[in-house]
Parts: sequence; structure tokens; C-alpha cells
Amino acid sequence: MLWLQFLTPSLFAADSVLNPYRTAIQARFAEAEQSKSIVVQGTKPWLFFTPELRALTVGPFWGPDAAGISRTTNPLFADPLAPIVDFNDQLKLEGIELLLVPVPAKAAIYPELLIPGVKSDVGNTRIDSTHTQFYKLLQQRGVKVLDLQSDFLKQKRSPEDPLFCRTDSHWSGRGTQVAAEAIGTQIKLQPWYQQLRASDKFERGSVRVEPLMLQIKGDLAILENEQQPAEETLELSKCLSVNDGQKRLIPTVTDSPVLLLGDSHTLVFHDPALFAEGCGLADHLARVLELRLDLIGVRGSGANAARISWRRRPDPLKGKKLVIWCFSMREFTENTDGWKKIPIKRPQ
Repeated sequence: MLWLQFLTPSLFAADSVLNPYRTAIQARFAEAEQSKSIVVQGTKPWLFFTPELRALTVGPFWGPDAAGISRTTNPLFADPLAPIVDFNDQLKLEGIELLLVPVPAKAAIYPELLIPGVKSDVGNTRIDSTHTQFYKLLQQRGVKVLDLQSDFLKQKRSPEDPLFCRTDSHWSGRGTQVAAEAIGTQIKLQPWYQQLRASDKFERGSVRVEPLMLQIKGDLAILENEQQPAEETLELSKCLSVNDGQKRLIPTVTDSPVLLLGDSHTLVFHDPALFAEGCGLADHLARVLELRLDLIGVRGSGANAARISWRRRPDPLKGKKLVIWCFSMREFTENTDGWKKIPIKRPQ
């Protein structure tokens, strides 16, 4: 195949700033783009989302490079940097913290399942090194970023117990748990969280976790073969609140001090339309924090629509201490709506 020509000694001696395997991933993307395929076949049964491969390898996507990289239909909205910083600054003025949590690329965690022989990192260089540069730039501008890539690489295990679905574009049940633990560690360090422990919103140790085996037809499998999509078996963990001997799903509440905001990664395994209930990021965050969360997730781009939905509420900022903004890393370059500065308050 075409991409094999890139796996040469000269490639491995490439500039240390760029991961030498990135060119091979670019070639896989180029093949898919040429054949107009939205899905790239890895080691069976693993499937990868073509736009994610592009997002992983396009290089710097902010500043003067943004307009030439972004898939947005309007180049004025190509650069994600200023809108993210603006959102953070608006929240700060209201006494609300922002934690940006980009979901890593499946191909950056399991590149060997896309291209045999690839490693997740080479020395100190990661496949997603461009994104680490962007996260550092955001942090320099005052935005708190949780780089889950590091946590995922530490928690990476065999393909039999993966952090991502094999045939779907979302993280797996275990992926949501690893993310929830990492996010929870950050939140528990905050003074306001300790003060909230006296709140009646706390579950106070009443959460129980039950295993749930589930068969799904992943979105990538459906895209690849609409007539006979492959099925995948998932092992999920369902979070339940137990009171008076009754087991119930942990509800999300609009008056929670913590808002989880984002794309379908905030909904998968939580919204029954996305495979299951009680097993998603919001559920495991509620378990880790012992706190009911507010949730605004959208099935589509997490860049603008979720923020607009929040602003439409009658009093969106009331009681909020933290916004966790979680969306796929491909949003930075691949969403056609681009990135917009959106006021968090509606005009009076």
C-alpha cells in the first residue's frame, strides 16, 4: 500500500520536533481523501475516522496558519485561539473557572493499530505534538487545559481493554472512567469544591457501580458498511444512586455548580440514544466527585452550539463554579462552523 513507502530509515531520522510517524498517518489520510472514504481501516476490527487523522497531522492551526488549515466555510472563524481565550475571560469576570478537556485522537493513543510498528511517542515527542503546543499557548493566556493524552497513554492497555471503541468514533466506557478520574483529581484540589461538600447536592457515598455488557453497531462501522455494520461488545460500568434500597440513575441538575459542556463525548453512554444510560462521562464524574452535575451536550460540533444552548437558559450563570468544556480534538480544525466569540450573557 501507498503508506508503506513512508516507513523508511530516513523517515525515522526526521526533524525531532515532528513525530516521524506523522507522515505515514498523513498518507493514510490522503488515501482516504482520494477515495472519498470517511473511515480508515486499521488492524481489524479497528476503524478510524478520516477527519481525525487530518486533524492530527495538519500542523499549527492557529494564528496566521488557521485560515489555510480550518475546514470552516468562513475563514473569519478559522482560528480557535481567541474565542477560547475570550470564553475563559468572560467566565473569570463572573467568578467561574473553565477547564478545557480536549478528547485525544484514537490514532494518537493506538497508532500501532492504524500503522503496524508505530509507537505512541518517540523519545519526548508525541504524535500530537502540535496540539501540545496549542495547549501550552492556551495556558499562557490563562486557560486551564487538562491534557488527557498523558493520562490515556499511562492507562493504555491491550486492545482487548481499550480506551476507545474499536468501531465507533467515541471513547470507550473505560475511556470515560479514566477521563472522569483525571478531571476529578483537578477539581478536588479547588477550595470551592471543599466548601461544597456541605451541599445537599452531594451523593455522599451512595453511588454504586454495576457492570454492563453491551453490543453496539459503532458509527464508523455503519459508515463503512451500512448494510451489515460490524457489531462490537463493550464492557461498561453503570453508576447508580442507592437510597432506601432503591437504585436510580444519578440525575443531572441545572442548579449544579459544575457544568459539563461539549460534544457527543459528553453524551455517549449517558444518553440512551447513544448506546446506554448511566455509563458516560457525566455519570462517572458524579461518582468521582459525589456531586450531581449540570450537562449540556450536543450531537455535533462542541465549539459553538453547546455554548449557545447554555446562554439561552433564563439564568445560565447562577450558582456556577466550574465549566468543563469537553470535545474532540478534531474540533479545532474540522468543524465547518468554525470558532466564534459568543457572549455568555444574553443582551438585556
